[in-house]
Amino acid sequence: MDEKKLIQELDYKAVRSSGAGGQNVNKVSSKVELHFNLPASQAFSETEKQRVLKKLQNRLTNSEELILQCDESRSQHKNKELVTQRFLELMRQAIIKPKPRKKTKPPKAAKLKRLREKKINAEKKAARKDPLK
Repeated sequence: MDEKKLIQELDYKAVRSSGAGGQNVNKVSSKVELHFNLPASQAFSETEKQRVLKKLQNRLTNSEELILQCDESRSQHKNKELVTQRFLELMRQAIIKPKPRKKTKPPKAAKLKRLREKKINAEKKAARKDPLK
């Protein structure tokens, strides 16, 4: 993953923020939206793209575009900085290759414990039965 190339591929859009702020909210576009088109990206290899696609599939639009937004600060520049850092951290986490799971057998003590508990449960249920039947 080439971060400098990745940052150049990002599209930013300044939008008017919602919420408290009085007159400032009505006239200043401080909220920043980040748009990233995954299929058109040159910063990732094909395997990295597939990994990102799989990890972030529920956050992507139908056209496989990632949209992040930030309106934490009243400053547009600070929001742009924050959303970029959040995006880069998201990408770093998404391209990490998952470790393969090693199959293990349950220990003997666990098997014996399960059987003991099963026997206790069976005895408890047997004691509930009507003795006349």
